[in-house]
Amino acid sequence: MTTLLGYARISKSDGSQLHDLQRDALVKAGVTIDNIYEDAASGKKDDRPGLAACLKALRAGDTLVVWKLDRLGRDLRHLVNLVDDLTKRNIGLKVLAGKGASIDTTTANGRLVFGIFAALAEFERALIIERTKAGLEAARARGRNGGRPFKMTPAKLRLAQASMGKPETKVAELCAELGITRQTLYRFVGPQGELRADGEELLARRKRVS
Repeated sequence: MTTLLGYARISKSDGSQLHDLQRDALVKAGVTIDNIYEDAASGKKDDRPGLAACLKALRAGDTLVVWKLDRLGRDLRHLVNLVDDLTKRNIGLKVLAGKGASIDTTTANGRLVFGIFAALAEFERALIIERTKAGLEAARARGRNGGRPFKMTPAKLRLAQASMGKPETKVAELCAELGITRQTLYRFVGPQGELRADGEELLARRKRVS
C-alpha cells in the first residue's frame, strides 16, 4: 500500500510566514498530519532536518508530496539529483501547485515532464564540463597549471557542483581532474552539489569583480 509523505518549507523562522497553506494543501491531497515534515529555513541552506527526516522515512512504493517545486529543491540540479535518487528507490514525487503541478512521477506523463527537466540539467552539466576543460587546457598551454596548488576557481566550482551527487562521480577522480584536494572540494561544495559558505563567497566575489 502506497503511503503519502508530505514536505513543507517556509523561508523564515520568525513567525512572519506560516506552514498552514502548505499543510492544508498536503492534507487535502491525502497526506495525514503525522506524515508531514516541515522546515523553517532558506531553500539554499544545507541544513534542513525536516527534509532529511522525510527522505529517511520514505520507503519503496511511497510518494513524496510537496506544495510547489521550490519548497523542495535548492536549484534545478539539486532537484533533479534528489528525484533521481527517489526514482532509484522506487519512490514517487507529486507536486500540487505552481508550474511543476504537472509532475507526478507515479504516472507516465509526469515522468515525461520530469525527464525534460533532467535532460536540461544534464545539458547544462555537459556545457560546464566542456568550458572548464577548455579553460584548464588553455592555462596548461600557457605554462600554468591553474594557478596556486589546490585553488578553487569559479569554473572548477561549477564543474564540482554539476558532478557531485551523480552516482557515477568518483570524488577522488573529480579532485584529480580539478587539481584540488578532497578537503578543498568539501569546503566549497556539499555531497549533493550544494554550495557551501566558501562557495557562495567565491561566486559573490566574482560578481563584484565583474
